[in-house]
Formats: sequence, structure tokens, C-alpha cells
Amino acid sequence: MNLYVGNLPWTASEEELESLFAQHGDVKTVRIITDRDSGRSKGFGFVEMTDSNGGTSAIEALDGNDFGGRDLRVNEAKERS
Repeated sequence: MNLYVGNLPWTASEEELESLFAQHGDVKTVRIITDRDSGRSKGFGFVEMTDSNGGTSAIEALDGNDFGGRDLRVNEAKERS
């Protein structure tokens, strides 16, 4: 299950995000989206969980919760059209 994670603090690392989501299931990949020119985080990313149970658990537990001083937005990622 691929999850969209928004409202990330600019200083968040992929390792911190993986650690946070690993509490709710097995994490397959973590990717924080960065600006092509500056390399700075755009404040959102994607976490892929190995199964939908872990993904659903992470959404329920983390959406709206504080992470680094910001309230995370976590939901199922939508496929690009």
C-alpha cells in the first residue's frame, strides 16, 4: 500500500519517517520529494508499506498527529493519471 505523507517538517529525514511508520507495519520504501534545483524538501513524500493492514493502521494512527512540530497528513496515495 502506497501512502502520501504531507505537511512534513523541512528537516525530516527518510530514516526518521521510516522509523515512525515501521511502528505500524513493514515499510518497503520511503521517499521524501525534494526540489530539483535546491535539493530542499518540498514538505511531502511517500511511504510504501508491504501490506494494506500496516498502511491502514498507519493512516489511522498518524493522520493529524504531530511530527516535528507539524500535523502530518497521511492517506492512501492516488495513482498518477
